[in-house]
Amino acid sequence: MATRLIITPINRSSGFSGTLGFVFFTFVFACFAFLSTIQAVSPAPDGGYPGGNTAEGQNALFSLSSGTYNTALGFSSLRSNTTGTLNTAIGAGTLLLNTGDDNSATGAAALLSNTTGSSNTANGSRTLLSNTTGNSNTASGVFALLHNTTGSFNTANGVDALDSNTTGSFNTASGFDALVNNIIGTFNTASGYQALYFNTDGRENTATGYKALYFNTTGIDNTADGYGALFSNTTGSSNTALGFGAGSNVTTANNVICIGVGALGANVDNSCYIGSISGADATGGDAVFITSDGKLGTINPPSSARFKEEIKPMNKASEAILALKPVTFRYKKEFDAKGIPQFGLVAEDVEKVNPDLVKRDRDGKLQTVRYEAVNAMLLNEFLKEHRMVQELKSIVAKQEATIAQQQKESKALVSRLDEQASQIRKVSAQLELGKSSRRAVVNNY
Repeated sequence: MATRLIITPINRSSGFSGTLGFVFFTFVFACFAFLSTIQAVSPAPDGGYPGGNTAEGQNALFSLSSGTYNTALGFSSLRSNTTGTLNTAIGAGTLLLNTGDDNSATGAAALLSNTTGSSNTANGSRTLLSNTTGNSNTASGVFALLHNTTGSFNTANGVDALDSNTTGSFNTASGFDALVNNIIGTFNTASGYQALYFNTDGRENTATGYKALYFNTTGIDNTADGYGALFSNTTGSSNTALGFGAGSNVTTANNVICIGVGALGANVDNSCYIGSISGADATGGDAVFITSDGKLGTINPPSSARFKEEIKPMNKASEAILALKPVTFRYKKEFDAKGIPQFGLVAEDVEKVNPDLVKRDRDGKLQTVRYEAVNAMLLNEFLKEHRMVQELKSIVAKQEATIAQQQKESKALVSRLDEQASQIRKVSAQLELGKSSRRAVVNNY
């Protein structure tokens, strides 16, 4: 009757790990060894040795003492291994000096210098060649992590990826020459041909795309995504570039954001550049606002009374704007290369009139004028003038009505006087006629 071996999968969440796991693993191999004695083939497989070890090639596993479950195929592969376990070496000189555990090397001289380093994987000629005590590194491609010695938790995929790395840890490089010059930099991620090519000890950078962050050497916390993104950056830090060539004009500046094709940026700290917006037509929609903490949105500053307190009329407070001095000017070339004529106010002058009408930058330096507040004050002054004009119009209208009434009454009076004068003239004429009649009678006598 055939013998069957049932292996139950390990559930890591149950805490079955560490020494117990190793014991279980050893038990499984022991079972296989036992079964091989029961169902042994004849002749025995070439290269099979006690302890579950397999060696094939001159000096392969030459120094082995108590190490178990190692596989060495090739000239001097795992030659120095004594107690190391669960190592796999395929190729001439692979894991030549190794004494560590759980390493895998495929390709001539892969992990050649490894001594006590553990859990490393090297695929390709001379990958991880200089590694000695570094742990948990993965290299795939000729010369990948070639010079790494004690760096740990690095991943390199591609010819020459992380080639110069020595002690840097937690780096990930994918692509030909990605992070090729990195020496001690940590927590970097490079994906693409020659991404982060010149980085030496810069840390926590992420570059995705052909030659992204190409010239970066010591800059930290940069993120570049796109062909040639942040290409010229050397020591600048905390920069973000997204798109073809985005941020390529940034070299040493910090906290620069460049988004979109054509957003080349400039070497100015704390600046933001977004392509495909300037000169683009847009009708309708909402205005965009940015809060002091950098939040972007389209909702206007709240105007409902439920958001406000201490509401009171502006009254004479707006009269301060009457002392402002509007000027014409041009911005310096680093702000406006075209030098377009501008119209506005000077913050220093405005501060002298009313300090509440200016804004300062994060360093406390004067930056700009609160034009929205100036507009509100202008509205108040306009309304005050408008009310004054309306009052004057009302007074004039009343005066005109009074004058019209007076003129009407004057006309009526003149008319009455004319009637009275006419009657007087009639009476006078009659009196004269009576006098003439009396004279005529007298003369007849």
